[in-house]
Amino acid sequence: MNKIFNSPIEKKLFEQQTIYIKRDDLLDNNFSGNKARKFYYYLVNDFPNIKKIVSYGSNQSNAMYSLSVLAKIKGWEFEYFVSHVPLYLEENPHGNFKHALENGMDIHVGQGVPTPTMKKHTLFIEEGGRQQEAEYGIELLAKEIVEWQEDKGLEELNVFLPAGTGTTALFLSKAFLQKEFFGMRTTRPTVFTVPCVGDVDYLKKQFLMLEEDENVHPFIITPSKKRHFGKLYRESYNIWLKLQAEMGIEFDLLYDPHGWLTLLENPELFDKPLLYIHQGGLMGNESMLMRYKRKYSENI
Repeated sequence: MNKIFNSPIEKKLFEQQTIYIKRDDLLDNNFSGNKARKFYYYLVNDFPNIKKIVSYGSNQSNAMYSLSVLAKIKGWEFEYFVSHVPLYLEENPHGNFKHALENGMDIHVGQGVPTPTMKKHTLFIEEGGRQQEAEYGIELLAKEIVEWQEDKGLEELNVFLPAGTGTTALFLSKAFLQKEFFGMRTTRPTVFTVPCVGDVDYLKKQFLMLEEDENVHPFIITPSKKRHFGKLYRESYNIWLKLQAEMGIEFDLLYDPHGWLTLLENPELFDKPLLYIHQGGLMGNESMLMRYKRKYSENI
């Protein structure tokens, strides 16, 4: 495991718009994307008293898989709580669920959200990695972006990424807006995001749980259409296919289609050079594609 991250940035053309892609999906085969940034603090620091990670969330969570990798690297136990596991998934393990189990995850079903434990041997991680320690790795991401911006001579830069808990977007925006951020010589990047899990109010509440100063929060774009998280939409699958065909890049099927559809509805964001953060999550595509095939079997 390489503990020094610096993912490449690729220049692409899509829908007649020039866009830069920050390829955090390429950080590592097993520990990549925004979860690698969020959990980087735990990867590079020593925790001699920790023996176990406890967390919770959905049964195909990207965070679940990343935490299973982290636990395996560190030699820790990993307990994960979910509300349910569908019978089909139980009988046909696949995606993040399957690979987390292979990494030694001990799963607890239907027992509710675990109480944050203060036991000295246990590390409790909030759903999706929404916690202050995530700021450590995301500041490193911000530093990489600013160094690239200055190397390219881009006076201004818009940064866009879809949000679940919004942790990455929040700490990225906060890092850019710090008074002394790595001696910047160019205009500070502006971060835009779109809520994927809940609505705008939900995302604002997520931000406030981690940072009370709203002046450093990213700009939230309201999508023109409400797409329920995890629900399958034909237009989401279509743009996912088109992105792969025209860019040669596979994106996440859960967050990225909603992100790209919203981004293209707001062409004013391209008035400045625009950087899209590819946050990984490709392991989850295995289960999403199976769901799409079951729903649209005659056409896929």
